[in-house]
Amino acid sequence: MPRATAIWLVDNTGLTFDQIAQFCDLHILEVQAIADNEVHVGMKGIDPVAAGQLTLEEIERCTKDPNAQLQRTVVPSVGKKKTRRKYIPLARRQERPNAILWLIKYHPELSDAQICTLLSTTRPTVKALREGTYARLQELTPKSPVQLAFCSQDELEVAVLKAHQTASL
Repeated sequence: MPRATAIWLVDNTGLTFDQIAQFCDLHILEVQAIADNEVHVGMKGIDPVAAGQLTLEEIERCTKDPNAQLQRTVVPSVGKKKTRRKYIPLARRQERPNAILWLIKYHPELSDAQICTLLSTTRPTVKALREGTYARLQELTPKSPVQLAFCSQDELEVAVLKAHQTASL
């Protein structure tokens, strides 16, 4: 959205058209036209500070020195990267209780929350299997969630390692 960023910079800063053009990768005449309300009339500007592209200090530095170029801010990612769980076909979802039972049997140190995360299931299901009150418990046979492709071996090992570390504290 370089044009929207340019609109915001023209309206809210004292930067030169050349500085804005270089930062937004636009031609200086297009920035001039934006300032003169000849193009992109009615388009809403996007704040590059709020978007993490610039800092206020960088804008102030370049406002004081017209020959300086704006430098993009490198914002380190904070926290976990959200990953989307892969799709599990309806035909294989009925195998999920078997995978939960396997985890409970071979890795009882895993918390309900860890099992829910690994297998994309609900806590009541895990709790019912752990307590033995699950409706179809007699029909189930423990099967590895890795073999059923609910999670990878690496994900399982990381969860088990975390459970061991938590238990040792």
